[in-house]
Amino acid sequence: MGAEAEVMVPVQHTIPVLDISCCSDLDVKSPETTILQFVPSIRSGSFSDTGPRRFMEDEHIRIDDLSAHLGSLMGFPKPSAFYGVFDGHGGPEAAAYVRKNVLRLFFKDTNFPQTSEVDDAFLEGVESSLRKGFLLADLALADACNVSSSTGTTALTALVLGRLLMVANAGDCRAVLCRKGEAIDMSQDHRPSYAAERKRVEELGGFIDDGYLNGILSVTRALGDWDMKLPSGSASPLIAEPEFRQIVLTEDDEFLIIGCDGIWDFMSSQQAVSIVRRGLRRHDDPEQCAKDLVTEALRLNTFDNLTVVIVCFTSPDHPDVSPMRQRTLRSCSFSAEALYALQSWLDNNGSR
Repeated sequence: MGAEAEVMVPVQHTIPVLDISCCSDLDVKSPETTILQFVPSIRSGSFSDTGPRRFMEDEHIRIDDLSAHLGSLMGFPKPSAFYGVFDGHGGPEAAAYVRKNVLRLFFKDTNFPQTSEVDDAFLEGVESSLRKGFLLADLALADACNVSSSTGTTALTALVLGRLLMVANAGDCRAVLCRKGEAIDMSQDHRPSYAAERKRVEELGGFIDDGYLNGILSVTRALGDWDMKLPSGSASPLIAEPEFRQIVLTEDDEFLIIGCDGIWDFMSSQQAVSIVRRGLRRHDDPEQCAKDLVTEALRLNTFDNLTVVIVCFTSPDHPDVSPMRQRTLRSCSFSAEALYALQSWLDNNGSR
C-alpha cells in the first residue's frame, strides 16, 4: 500500500539527551556521546484488513519524507517522517476526517517549529505543537458537519526528525520499538483497566462499568465522541490529550510497529516484533511483514479491523555471503596410447 520510501542521505546531527522518564527502561547514551554518527535510513510498509467486521473504520497515514511532502516552506532535520493510525468507533467518519486533515491540523495550523538542528527548545516546540494538533483535531470534529457527535477515533502518531523518534498517543493503538530483537513499548494503551486512567476518570466524575468508560466506550482517550464531552470546554473523563514518549534512535533500533488494537488484542508486543524481525531477515520487505502480522491476527480469530504500519530504521543484519567461486575449466590432452588403454579398461569393466 503506497509508494516505496525514499532512502535518506545520511546527515550528521548533534542531538541532546532526551527526557524519556516515561520510558525508563530504554538505554539512553550519556551527554558525552551526544555527537552521534548513526542516522536512520527510513523505509516503511503498511497493510489493512476489514477483518470479521462489516465495515472498515481504521485509517492510517505513511509519509517517509515529510519535508518533501509539506513543501519547501517547512524545514526539518533530515530524515523527517510522519506516521499515524486512527481507529474509529461509532462509524468511519471521525477517523476519515482526521486522516484527511492531519497534516493541516498537526503542522500548518500549529505553527510547527522549523529548524535544521535539534535542541531543547525545538523538542519542547515539537511536543507542544503535536499536543495542540490533537486538541485541534478534537475540536474540529465537534464542528464537522459530516461527523456525528456519537462517533470518534483513537489516534497514535510517530514522528521521526533526524535521530529523534517521538510518539504521541490518545487511545488504545500501540507503538512498539524493536531494539536488537527486544520489544519496547513506545505508548500506553488508554483503557479503563489501566490504573492511572481509571483514577483520572473517577476523579473527573466518570465511572467504569464492565471495562467501559461510563458503560459506553472501551477507551479513556479519543478524538471526537462529543456526546460524551459536552459542553465544550468542560472537564470530561474522556479526553483527547495525548501522552508522549520519545527516544534518540541508535544503530540498535531496527524498526517500529504501529498497530490498532485489533492486532494487540491477540498478540503481545514481543510476539509482533519477533514476527516482523524474522520476516525482514528473510525478505527485507516491511509491507509483507505488515501483511504477515494482519494474517497472524486473523488466524488468532481477532474480531476487529486490522491496520499495521512498520517503519524500518536500519537494514537487517544479513550474514556475509561470499560470492561463489567460478569453476575454472582446464583442458587436458591424452596420447593415443593413453586413450587406447582407457578404452580397453572401460570395455573390460563394462563386460563384467
